[in-house]
Amino acid sequence: MAESSGVLDAVTALDPAVRAGEAAAAAAVAAERSVPSAPLPTDLTAAAFFDVDNTMMIGASIFHFARGLAARKFFTTSDMLGFVWQQLKFRVGGRELSYGHTTGRDTALSFVAGRPVADIVELGEEIYDELMADRIWAGTRALAQMHLDAGQRVWLVTATPVELALIIARRLGLTGALGTVAESVDGHYTGRLVGEVLHGPAKAHAVRALAVTEGLNLRRCTAYSDSVNDVPMLSAVGTAVAVNPDRDLRDIARARGWAIRDFRTGRRATRIAVRSVLGAGAVTGAVAAGLRRWR
Repeated sequence: MAESSGVLDAVTALDPAVRAGEAAAAAAVAAERSVPSAPLPTDLTAAAFFDVDNTMMIGASIFHFARGLAARKFFTTSDMLGFVWQQLKFRVGGRELSYGHTTGRDTALSFVAGRPVADIVELGEEIYDELMADRIWAGTRALAQMHLDAGQRVWLVTATPVELALIIARRLGLTGALGTVAESVDGHYTGRLVGEVLHGPAKAHAVRALAVTEGLNLRRCTAYSDSVNDVPMLSAVGTAVAVNPDRDLRDIARARGWAIRDFRTGRRATRIAVRSVLGAGAVTGAVAAGLRRWR
């Protein structure tokens, strides 16, 4: 994929959320056009947009990615401790919270600063196979396939780095992905974001920007998410579907007459939440132990 410095120049004057959305849309279009063998859609004005974390995939994709990087000694102990702390603040008991502006812009991707983009992509391919492939919700995957079978394009829309998001989309046979765009210079990450994390309103901006570029009629489009933070994106399209929704999104979906699809059982949802908390605790404990040894 082309380096993001050109994307940065094109949207530099915009609000951070708008910049993030515009950059994500530009990256998605560039990636789609770089794969000329992709099947052409037959329904050109309708599309579907899927959130990733807890919607398409069990758990947080960026956390799975970080686990894979940690296993490869990619992080220093202090890097991992800081990253885990940010993720714990972002997700409490499996429920998504909101990124703060400082967290989103200054620390979300600081752990890749100076790293070659190509290395991150290669590692992402490996880590997807190891830690993510078996965490895809079969029910959500079937919904995406329904749109593909209808001749529509299907994009992921996620706060995870666009390089990882594109890997997930490609492995699932989807059209592409809108994700957080990190600035790169000469093939290396600077550690800065283009705008901010693709989260909340930024996702809606990305979907609208992509619709303009691709000629989509948003009233004919569908969006899927588990999180109340994605209400802006869900509200931007003609059909909204709450998938594995958190309590607040479930309430909003019922009030607005949105469809609800829940692929969890009560017992399984409890196990997932417990594993999320225990997993985060285990990683934090390992980091703390490493710090003690270092000291």
